Amino acid sequence: MENKKILEMLNNQKEEFNYTIKETAIILAAGHGKRIKSHTSKMLHKIWEKPTVERVADACKKGMNDVNSIIVVGIKAEDVMESIGKCKNTIFAYQEVQHGTGHAVQVAIEKIENDYDGTVYILPGDMGLIDADTLFNFKDNFIKSSADMMVLTGLYEGSPENNSYGRIVRVKNEDVEGNNSGEDAGKVIEIIEYKDILSLKEGESYLTTFNGKKYSFSKKELLENNEFNSGVYAVNYRKLKKHLSEINSDNAQGEIYVTDLIGIFNNNGLTVRAVHPHEQHVLMGFNNKSVLLEMENIARKQTYELIKDIIEIESPEDFFIHEDVVNDILELDKTGIPLDIKIGKGTYIGKGVKINRNLSVMKNAYLKGNIVLGENVSIWENVHLSTFDSQIMKIGDNSEILWGDIVKGNITIGKNTRIESSVNMTGSDEYPIVIGDNVTIKGTSYLFGSRIDSDVFVEHSILIK
Repeated sequence: MENKKILEMLNNQKEEFNYTIKETAIILAAGHGKRIKSHTSKMLHKIWEKPTVERVADACKKGMNDVNSIIVVGIKAEDVMESIGKCKNTIFAYQEVQHGTGHAVQVAIEKIENDYDGTVYILPGDMGLIDADTLFNFKDNFIKSSADMMVLTGLYEGSPENNSYGRIVRVKNEDVEGNNSGEDAGKVIEIIEYKDILSLKEGESYLTTFNGKKYSFSKKELLENNEFNSGVYAVNYRKLKKHLSEINSDNAQGEIYVTDLIGIFNNNGLTVRAVHPHEQHVLMGFNNKSVLLEMENIARKQTYELIKDIIEIESPEDFFIHEDVVNDILELDKTGIPLDIKIGKGTYIGKGVKINRNLSVMKNAYLKGNIVLGENVSIWENVHLSTFDSQIMKIGDNSEILWGDIVKGNITIGKNTRIESSVNMTGSDEYPIVIGDNVTIKGTSYLFGSRIDSDVFVEHSILIK
C-alpha cells in the first residue's frame, strides 16, 4: 500500500527535467540510517532547523545558479517527498530497494534522456553543512580541469591510525622505473579502502597500473595519505550514462558503488581528477546522534560569526536565528545605521520573523511565523509569539510584551502599547485582534478576536469577540 502511494506521488509530479539547464544534482536520500536509531528518516534530521537533505538541495541551487535536482528517495520516501514539497526544477526518483550508491545513480538517470548534454553532480543527502561556495568552486574546478570526472576529497586532520576512510590514490610524478608521468601526474587512479591497506604485509609495496605505467606505494605511504573520498562527484553525463552499467556488484556487500566508476573511467582512457574544499567541515555527514550534534554546533557557530559584531547575542552557545532572519540582519547592516538589537540566552527567532532596529528579545523568548516588528520593540522573558502560515502578526513601534505572555495568530498591536505579564491573546483568521495605540493590557487577561481602540486600559479581563 505504501509503495502504491509513493508511486502515485511520483506519477503526479508536475515538475519536469529542464534540458536547457546544464547542471544536474543527484542527491542520494534513499537510506534510512539504522545507526541514527530513530523512526525519522535520517535525511529529515535537522541541522539549524532545516532537514539535512533540504540543506544539500539549497546549497546546490545557490552554488550552481540554474540546476536540475533529482532527489533519490527510498526508505521513508513519502516523508522526504512531503518535507521537500514542490520546488522548481526538482523531481524525485524512487529506489525501492537499496543496492548501493551506484544503483541509486542508475535509478536517477532513468529520469534523463540520452541526448542530455550537461554535467551530473552526485551528493550524499546527509552532508548538511555543504555550502554554496564549496559547490561553486567545485563546479569551477571541474570545468577548468577538462576532466571527465572529479572527486571532491577531504583532508583528514587527525592521526593516521584513526583515519578509517578510503584513501585517494593519485598518479605520482614518476613511475617505478623513474619515468616522468607528465600530464598524468595528480590524476586519480583509485580509492583504496583502509582495511585493504591494513591487510598489506609490512615491507610489502602496493603496485598499481595507470595508463600503461606501474606505480608503487608502501604501506606506510598509504596509511599516512590523508586525502579521502567525500562521496561528492562531478561527471560528464554522456560518459556517465555510457559506463554506469559497467559497475558490478562483485563485492562482499553485493552492492553497486559509484567509486567503481573511477577504475572504469581510467580503463576507458577517461580522466578523473580530485580537488578538496577550503573548509573541511563542509564534508561532514552523520550516522549517529553525536555527530549530528557536532554539525548543529558548527552551524550555530557559523551563524554567530556572521552577525556577532552587528547585533548583541548574550549566549553564543544557546540561541537560534533562522537563516532568512540572519540575511535580513546582514542587509540592514549595509545601510550603515546601527541596529541595536539584543538577543537573550535561549531565544528562538524562527522563519518569517521580520526584525527591526532597537529590538530587545530577552531570555527564552520564542518567535516564529509571520511576525512584523516595529522599531524600539521589547519582547521580555519567556514570551511566546507565533502565527500559522496564513496569518500575520504586527507589533507597532515602541511597544512592549512582558514576561510569559502568549500571543498567537492574526493580531495587530499599535504603537506605544504595553502588554503586561499573564496576558493570553489569540486572533483567528475569522476573528483577528486589533489593538490601537497607547493601550495597556495587564493582569490575568484573555483576549480572543477583539478590537480595542487607542488610549484604552484593560485589566483582569476576558474579551471574546
